[in-house]
Amino acid sequence: MFWDVHMHCSFSGDSDSSPESMAEAAISKRLRGICFTDHLDYDYPNDPDLFLLNPEKYEQKIYQVQETYSSRLPILHGIELGLQPHLAGKHEQLLQQYKFDFVIGSSHVVHGMDPYYSSFYEGRSEEAAYLEYFESILENIRAYHNFDVYGHIDYVVRYGPNKNTFYSYKKYSEIIDEILKKLILLGKGIELNTAGFKYGLNHPNPCEEILKRYRELGGEILTIGADGHKPEHVAYDFDKLPQLLDTCGFSYYTIFKNRRPEFISIDS
Repeated sequence: MFWDVHMHCSFSGDSDSSPESMAEAAISKRLRGICFTDHLDYDYPNDPDLFLLNPEKYEQKIYQVQETYSSRLPILHGIELGLQPHLAGKHEQLLQQYKFDFVIGSSHVVHGMDPYYSSFYEGRSEEAAYLEYFESILENIRAYHNFDVYGHIDYVVRYGPNKNTFYSYKKYSEIIDEILKKLILLGKGIELNTAGFKYGLNHPNPCEEILKRYRELGGEILTIGADGHKPEHVAYDFDKLPQLLDTCGFSYYTIFKNRRPEFISIDS
C-alpha cells in the first residue's frame, strides 16, 4: 500500500491515457494515493510543442478527478519540470501563478539534446555522454531549485548504447556526490523511480548505490513513483519496494501536499 507520485496522463505529450484510467489502475492495485506529474518541457529540441502543458486546463481536470474519486482514492496535483538553466525565470513564473502539491525537477534535455535519442551519443564515448548528463544536473540545480525532488537522477542510462552494463555509481561518484550534497544542502529530495525495471535495467533510477549514498550523506526525502504513462505501468514493480527501501537504509518514504513533505512509515 504505497503512494505512486510520479505518473503521466494525456496532458503529457508522450501519453494518451486518461486521468480516470490511471486512477482506476491505482485503485485496482490498492495504492494509498497517487500524484499526477505531467510533463512541462519548454524549449524541447526538434519538437518544441511536444511537452508543452496547458496548466489551466490541467489544473481544472485534476481537480475534477480529485472530486470524482474523493471517496475512493486520494489524488494530488503535481508537475514534472524539464529543467534547463535558461528556463529558471519561466519556471518560477509558472509556480507563482499555479499551485501544485508536488514539483519534480528533471533533466530531459542536455545542452540542446535529449539522451533518449541516439544522436546524443554519436562521436564520443558512452562514459563521456553519461558524465555530461550528470554535469548538466549540477548546472540545473545551480540555476534553479524551486522543486521538491530531483527526478530519476541517472535517467541517461535508460537509453545509452549499453544502458547500464558498464555503468556504476563508483565510476561517477565524484560528480554524483556533489549533486547529492547540493540537494541535501538545499533541503531537496530525490526519487526512487521504478521505471528502470520496465526499461530492462534490473534496477530503479537512480540505482541502489546512489539511493544508499544519498541516505549516508544525510538525505531524508525520498519519493516513490513508477513514471507510468499507461494504466498497466501504474505502481510498476512496487512489490520490490519493501526490500529495496530497507536495503538502501530507508524505513519511510515521502509524499508532498501543498509543497510540504509528509513522511510515511513503510510499516504503516
